[in-house]
Amino acid sequence: MTETTYSPDTDARARRNVVVLVAAQAILGAQMPMIFTIGGLAGQSLAPNPCLATMPISMIVLGSMLSATPMSALMQKRGRRFGFSVGTVFGALGALVAAFGLFQQSFVIFLLGSLLTGTYMSTQGFFRFAASDTASPEFQPKAISYVMAGGLLAALIGPQLGKLTNDALIVPFMGTYLLVMGLNLLGPVLFSFLDIPRPEAHPPGTAAPAPGRSRWELITTPRILVAVICAMVSYALMNLVMTSTPLAVVGCGFETTNAADVVSAHVLAMYVPSFFTGHVIARFGVEKVVGAGLVILAAAGAVALQGVQLENFFGALILLGVGWNFGFIGATTMLAQSHTKEERGRMQGLNDLIVFGGVTAASFASGGLMNCSGASAQAGWSAVNLAMAPLLALAGGALIWLVLRPKDDADA
Repeated sequence: MTETTYSPDTDARARRNVVVLVAAQAILGAQMPMIFTIGGLAGQSLAPNPCLATMPISMIVLGSMLSATPMSALMQKRGRRFGFSVGTVFGALGALVAAFGLFQQSFVIFLLGSLLTGTYMSTQGFFRFAASDTASPEFQPKAISYVMAGGLLAALIGPQLGKLTNDALIVPFMGTYLLVMGLNLLGPVLFSFLDIPRPEAHPPGTAAPAPGRSRWELITTPRILVAVICAMVSYALMNLVMTSTPLAVVGCGFETTNAADVVSAHVLAMYVPSFFTGHVIARFGVEKVVGAGLVILAAAGAVALQGVQLENFFGALILLGVGWNFGFIGATTMLAQSHTKEERGRMQGLNDLIVFGGVTAASFASGGLMNCSGASAQAGWSAVNLAMAPLLALAGGALIWLVLRPKDDADA
């Protein structure tokens, strides 16, 4: 199947691409809740210091940050289909290396596998942008929302597969990583059905489109800057809390299966709202939806600080998922509406570099706050949730600043 040359996009094509991307989000995306549930626990069993327990998760996010710009440039040059397929190759390789690290009881090898997995995570992050590539402005928020909703099946399938495979082999967690490797091998088959033109392509005999704004011009555009900040904060806070959740649940006296159930409820809450988030954005405006997401994230922290009973974990993580959904999908929509097709390679790569840079910092901080900021799991969990406050203040302040700008200058 050859890459389609550029032609005027229709929502019929966009809907077909959405179906493919939803399937990819559901099937390939199932690996992420599996890995995020067991990554910290596996790291804790291998790490020479308990403060390093969440480093495998941090390495995944670091790998995602480092690969965001080159993967975006690759997709700009070779197309989404090729870039996504390359991502699954890295996902399979990362899972294989991580499994080998578990077999060898080597923390360093396990971290290397996690770093490689980050490239897959980075390419999965571009699914949401790919959904908007061929969509009309009216269909864009819905397309993004529908693709994110594909994570609902991932939330249902991933943790349950993890439960079945965690102890399937003599080496704990190794079976899960081997299953992840198998899931990634399905990727190139799925992506062969995508029909998204390369942005450089244009009809023969016509002039090439203008290259668009530089990265500096893009990031200093107020609407784009606020979209990036809100996306970064939404994702960083979600990762900050979710990374520590399995450690906190088990550390407070519950079972690993309880931790998997809490993470499963959280991932469900991340994606169930996606069935209507796009419609809510179309009705009320993207700024209000992003603002609601930030408020819900604050509520998640408040619930977590009320206690360490199982219902507190469930309540906090469900609110965390809904807040991430509104904040991140809203910010993604705001960004997608603020740049041209010619600018998407440099802007989307820059966006994910900044977003996952923040997420990487949050992930590294999560393990230290959880395991090394107090004498108990309860104290560490409180420190994790209190750390949300300054980032929420940053995003909330930026959004208010954008809304209060003069209307005729809002997009300057």
